[in-house]
Amino acid sequence: MANKAAFTPNEWRQVVGGVFMAGFAITAADPSGLWGLLKETFASGRALMKARTDQAASELNKAIVSDIETAEGRTAAQDFVKGHLQGAKRDEIKQRAIDALRSAATVVDQKAPADGAAYKAWLLHIANTVAEAAKEGGLLGFGGVAVSDAEKATLAEIATALGTRV
Repeated sequence: MANKAAFTPNEWRQVVGGVFMAGFAITAADPSGLWGLLKETFASGRALMKARTDQAASELNKAIVSDIETAEGRTAAQDFVKGHLQGAKRDEIKQRAIDALRSAATVVDQKAPADGAAYKAWLLHIANTVAEAAKEGGLLGFGGVAVSDAEKATLAEIATALGTRV
């Protein structure tokens, strides 16, 4: 089972950054206003931190969470996200995030193939959790749908980029 030592510093930033990009791709696909954005952000964080206590979580996923719990790890992850999304227009964010997910999955497949399936499933789980966090298309929390068509399409794009299924 892999951990941070199996990757170069740049590869590790990609792998850790991938967990944030999963949520950004969904949020960018169908922005939900301020309240929806907050719900989606918190959902992403909860899905991420669940790996810390999940007995079924891979060692790689736990190593990622442990790294994010440090100031250095958080800064590196923030720098990765900022570097990939800075200057992007709203309609470009989703594609940049999906491209970053594809790259992160490729790195894990190459450096830690035994952890690839669990890592990709985790990324897809984070994306699904974010998609389900806030209703889309309603008014003041009433009506709307749990997962919009744009979010469903983005989940499919993420699954394709990861080489998995929704």
